[in-house]
Amino acid sequence: MNVGYGVPPMITLALDTCLAACSAALLDGDRVLARRVEPMARGHQERLAPLVAEVMAQAGLAFDRLDRVGVTVGPGSFTGLRVGLAFAKGLGQALSIPVIGVGALEALAAPLAADPATVFAALEAKRGQVYLQAFRGGAALMAPDALAIETAAARLIELAGPGPAILVGTGAVHLGEALPAARIVAADHAEPEAVARLAAAKPPVPPRPLYLRAPDAKLPGGRDLPASP
Repeated sequence: MNVGYGVPPMITLALDTCLAACSAALLDGDRVLARRVEPMARGHQERLAPLVAEVMAQAGLAFDRLDRVGVTVGPGSFTGLRVGLAFAKGLGQALSIPVIGVGALEALAAPLAADPATVFAALEAKRGQVYLQAFRGGAALMAPDALAIETAAARLIELAGPGPAILVGTGAVHLGEALPAARIVAADHAEPEAVARLAAAKPPVPPRPLYLRAPDAKLPGGRDLPASP
């Protein structure tokens, strides 16, 4: 999908708490009514509700004007994505409107969808890994995956071929040597208006968190955290 084209005429609130920001945007079709992006590594739970209220007030709209809510579902911070999902689901239930999940990698790549290059969205995943997904013309060439850096580099070479390439996201620094001619776009969070446009164009399927591996944090006794918020 080419973001910015063919967005249905609806009012969409989008949220992102997966990565290094707490952000929200309100769109009427393709038109941005209001947006807020605040860089932060933690503290999303305390800031999200006031930030959303500020966005709605900036646009001069009541919550009952919303047609749907879009929210990033990962990969990213386990705590952050749970905060966004819980808030979005609660709001959707209260207003009886659809809540649509959007992948963080998809949202990172979306503003570059009109570029003819192969776009690789890559996020730092620690443990010698990156989260990776590739797109061309807005269409996904692979499912999002957690890959060792060496494996991800080989995937880049395979999918890019001889054509131009763009690397976007915090994982790009690990992969630049694999495609030295690639353009690198620095980004540590998704743009909330891209999340809104993607959410507006998706079918109303209930969102689920996108966990590509087990969390680093453990419960007492070495047990993993529960898989869904």
